[in-house]
Amino acid sequence: MPDVTGPYAPGTPCWTDLMVPDQQAALDFYRDLFGWQGEVGAPETGGYAVCSLNGKPVAGIMSAMTPDGGPTPPPAWTTYLATADVDATEKKVVGAGGSVHMPGMDVLTLGRMSVVSDPTGAVVGLWQARDFPGAGVVNEPGAVIWNELGTSDADAASTFLSAALGIRAEPMEGADGYYALNVDGRAVGGMQGLDPLPTGTPSHWTTYFAVDDTDSTVDALIRAGGNVLKPPFDMMAGRMAVVQDPQGGTFAVINAAGPTSG
Repeated sequence: MPDVTGPYAPGTPCWTDLMVPDQQAALDFYRDLFGWQGEVGAPETGGYAVCSLNGKPVAGIMSAMTPDGGPTPPPAWTTYLATADVDATEKKVVGAGGSVHMPGMDVLTLGRMSVVSDPTGAVVGLWQARDFPGAGVVNEPGAVIWNELGTSDADAASTFLSAALGIRAEPMEGADGYYALNVDGRAVGGMQGLDPLPTGTPSHWTTYFAVDDTDSTVDALIRAGGNVLKPPFDMMAGRMAVVQDPQGGTFAVINAAGPTSG
C-alpha cells in the first residue's frame, strides 16, 4: 500500500529532504514536476518546508545554511534512516568506523535527528520519530520508491550497515554486483559499487522517485531547467533516469511497472 500507517522499523529509509540555495524555486519546481504542495515553514523550524502529496507528507525542502566562515553546502538530497535512539546509534556509527557530522538534536516535538557518514564517506541522516514518523506516502508516482547507496567499498559499507544500523546487505538475485539492503528480511533499499559512475564520484545515497512515465517526466524536467545525468533506460526494475533539478540536486526517477514498449 502506498500510504504508510505504522512506524518505520529501525534501519528503514523513512524520510528524504533537499537542501538548496533557493528554497522557493525548489518548491515551485517540485510542485510542477511531482505535484507536491509545500510552503516555507515557520521560523522556529528554520523555514523548513514539509511537502505533501495528496495530503500526506512526502519530502522536505530547506534553504542551505552557510556555516560560519565556511562555504554554502552544495544542493543535495539526504536519505534518513529510522532509529529507535539517535544517540545510541551515533555511538554505534563511531564504533563501526563512521563519523558524526551533525550530532543529535531535537526537532520540536517531531523527533530527534542526526547526520552521519559511513567509513566510505556516504552521508545519511538518522531520524528518531516522536510526533512525526516520516513519509506518509511511498511507492506511488511523485513519492519515494527506493533509496540506494553507491559505495567505493561494498564490503566496508556492508560491515558498517550491519554493525551500526542492523541492515543486512545481500546479493540481489539476477542483478550482478547489486545488493539488497534488508531489514527484518525485507528489502528496504539497494547498494552498488561506483564502477558504473563517472570517475571520482564519491560514495553517496540516491533517492528514487516513482513516476508514471519516465520519458515525459525527464522532458518536463529539461523544460524547467533541469539536467539529465543518465537518460531514460530500461533495467530489471523498470525504466529509470538520473537527473538534477535546476539548482543541482541529484535524484533518480523510475517507472517501476516495467520496461516501456515500442
